[in-house]
Amino acid sequence: MAASTAHRVRIIGGRFRGRVIRFPKGAQLRPTPDRVRETLFNWLGQDLTGQRTLDLFAGSGALSLEALSRGAVLAVAVDRDPSLVAALTQTARGFGATGLEAHAADARAWLASERRRFDAIFLDPPFGDDPWPWLLPACEARLAGGGFIYAEAPRELAPPPPLAVHRRSKAGQVHYHLLRREDPCP
Repeated sequence: MAASTAHRVRIIGGRFRGRVIRFPKGAQLRPTPDRVRETLFNWLGQDLTGQRTLDLFAGSGALSLEALSRGAVLAVAVDRDPSLVAALTQTARGFGATGLEAHAADARAWLASERRRFDAIFLDPPFGDDPWPWLLPACEARLAGGGFIYAEAPRELAPPPPLAVHRRSKAGQVHYHLLRREDPCP
């Protein structure tokens, strides 16, 4: 993808640190800012060696590629825009990243058929949507023991039990949360 026709985000940590993620112009994306990604991965402990992640509204794929950069063995990225999924796949290939599984699909439909559990689930849906009533319970069901759900929203979220806010912060108009199950995983 030519630099003149692409938006860019850079990887901020791990083995791909400094590498650039390019995604198509025209995509209505709001990539997670560097400072917020840095905070998120500090909260997660920087090293995701052996972990499995899910990014349901992948967009640029920055969170999935950050996870792979920091040692995740699997990063599943789902976005309904096939051009974004193709760009993400191409970028991962260019980085030499292994472990990316990318799907062009509706997040709700994809999640309804998924049975695997994930150590970290990243949720950054379009701010015009309000998927939280169905999304958080559906993701809680896919969360591995000791795992976290990261959620970005235009407002502060109050997760349903058994999820609880582990950490939260705000950057500009973005409220971001790290959620964890209050009780042990069944």
